[in-house]
Amino acid sequence: MAHLQPLSRDDINDAELQTMLDRYQAIRNFVPNSVLTMSRRPNIAKSFAALNQAILYEGTVAEELKMLVSLISSQATGCRYCQSHMANLSSIYKACDEKIAAVWEFQTSDLFSGAEKAALNLALKGSVLPNEASEKEFDELKKYFDEGQIVEIVATIAMFGYLNRWNDTMATSLEEYPAGVAERTLGGTGWDRGKHL
Repeated sequence: MAHLQPLSRDDINDAELQTMLDRYQAIRNFVPNSVLTMSRRPNIAKSFAALNQAILYEGTVAEELKMLVSLISSQATGCRYCQSHMANLSSIYKACDEKIAAVWEFQTSDLFSGAEKAALNLALKGSVLPNEASEKEFDELKKYFDEGQIVEIVATIAMFGYLNRWNDTMATSLEEYPAGVAERTLGGTGWDRGKHL
């Protein structure tokens, strides 16, 4: 059970924040409880949304890959809430169910290109504690991505460091829509809601 319940949208009087929540609804088919909880401090929620926009939706790295990087980062840290959200967004951004289910086995799966494997490997190594990212991972990444794209990939990993900690610490209640996508795509790999009831 969540340590703090998310606000109702009716309790949010900030027009800019309401517009941001409308965008989440349009893209994801729901408004994340994590953001509704953050909305107790509107500037935190709005600053997070701006960072999320710049990292995941701007630049030249494909959104599908950024979502898969976010998914493996969330798997490495164990945040079931973020795993379900990133399975949902990976699906929205055209990753097939088989690819989402196989992301944990990316190193041996034929579903992933060399570039995807390099990015996912950095995400895995950069998300565990202690951090295992090394020059070797960056050398492999540089075969496929320019320096600006590497910044996008590392920013994605770092943002999920924040989100994984936020949602696991808060035990954020998982919404039904992303839970259903996670059960469909990750259920065969042992995924469950964990503490996010």
